Amino acid sequence: MLITKYKNCCISMLLCAGVTGFTVTTKNAAVQVKENEGVDLSCDYSADFGANARVEWKFKDRKGSQTYVIFDGKPTDPYRDRVTLFRSNLRINKVTSKDNGFYDCEVSGNQQYGEAKVTLTVLVPPGIPLCRIPSSVTTGNKAVLTCHDSVGSPPPTYKWYRNAVPLPTDPSTIAAFKNTSYTLNSVTGKLEFLRAGKLDTGSYYCEAVNSAGPPQRCKGGKMEVRDLNTGGIVAGVIVFLLLLGLLAFGIWYAYKKGYLPSNICIKNGQSVYTKIFT
Repeated sequence: MLITKYKNCCISMLLCAGVTGFTVTTKNAAVQVKENEGVDLSCDYSADFGANARVEWKFKDRKGSQTYVIFDGKPTDPYRDRVTLFRSNLRINKVTSKDNGFYDCEVSGNQQYGEAKVTLTVLVPPGIPLCRIPSSVTTGNKAVLTCHDSVGSPPPTYKWYRNAVPLPTDPSTIAAFKNTSYTLNSVTGKLEFLRAGKLDTGSYYCEAVNSAGPPQRCKGGKMEVRDLNTGGIVAGVIVFLLLLGLLAFGIWYAYKKGYLPSNICIKNGQSVYTKIFT
């Protein structure tokens, strides 16, 4: 019991004195910066690592691809003209959307290792999104509308409008939309009608929205939900059968009157003339 109390007291004294041992920290773990501006990513480490501590910076993009930014105390080739290492901090002179991702400051020395992680978000307003809207859908069938912008950072969210009225993410929460059945994913921009009805007919467009700039909307288009024209299909079949019957009658009549040549077939090495109809 006495040893435990003494140990806890020592730990408390070290913490109060600011001594934690082999620590690597950053002043800002989540950094945001506008495109084409410069940015500093901070990295501090304790003196325990020694005067000759090795500092390296790594970058991993949002797709998972990783590369060195600083290696052996110098910028790597892709970053040679864009970054500067001052003490252990990283300065990026002019950021682009490709710099979006995660940065690791890795410090090693005196046979110890530590790291600090920084997330960098480059602020880019959304561009004009690409919309895909079907022009015609049969009543009761599924209809899928898509919207995507590949420019904005952070990745934009999406809003859909019908006849200039915003569609709620959950239609069951708004009385005016309770008679329609759709799902709206604001992250992917997908608007899906499970069973399209006449009330779903209208002019649609979507907006891409993020914190970097004003929203952008696509050109949009009209989607019309129509009933299956069974009467037209039946009429078409009847006309086709009538035409087929007239064609068959015309061929039979032509053969009957001798207007068409007889068929020729070979039998036992001799030509035999036959008629299809007698």
